[in-house]
Amino acid sequence: MSAWAGVLWRDLRLAFRRPGQVVHPLAFFAVVALLFTLGYTPELGKLRQIAPGVLWVGALLASQLSLDGLFREDAEDGTLEQMVLSGQPVAALVLGKTAAHWVITGLPLTLMAPVVGFALGVPVAAMPGILCALALGTVSLSLIGAMGASLTLGVRRGGVLLSLLTLPLAVPVLIFGARATELAIAGEGLTGVLYLLGSLAVLALTLAPLAAAAAVRIGLE
Repeated sequence: MSAWAGVLWRDLRLAFRRPGQVVHPLAFFAVVALLFTLGYTPELGKLRQIAPGVLWVGALLASQLSLDGLFREDAEDGTLEQMVLSGQPVAALVLGKTAAHWVITGLPLTLMAPVVGFALGVPVAAMPGILCALALGTVSLSLIGAMGASLTLGVRRGGVLLSLLTLPLAVPVLIFGARATELAIAGEGLTGVLYLLGSLAVLALTLAPLAAAAAVRIGLE
């Protein structure tokens, strides 16, 4: 736990010294929603129908923006190698960096969802369900992204390859998240879909740190 908390706190301090890491995904998320409202129709009734897809595709793409630097910067300056040689469990170190990514990217995207949702005509009553779905979904997206970032650690300019690796794995999260949002907007029960999103988050939390730790070791050799 000390190793996990130490890496989490370190990455958060570094991120807050560079506010662009937090602002850029939020700006991208807002621009995607704005372009849909401008390019599709200004009618809130029609925008409400496409709101689930817009919210989740925007969140998925915005979360990809900072993934390439999740391990690469530390690998280039030797910090990641020192972490691996420290004797601490590598999976715990990876989990700490992934948690920092979620706090920097996933949590702000979740909290910004009501603002984007209002622009798309989403009713206020649907916001609690949408927030719960996005909170669970972005956790899975960060963990899946950590696996992709670790696999492309040894590849120069691996942003495109990273997207090709992570986007197919994120499809179940996208499907269940959009369905949960659709049910929340319709005022129907979404407990079952939230359970599915929670199951995906638990599965990713169980497997992703181990897989990413193994890929980091290989990438540093």
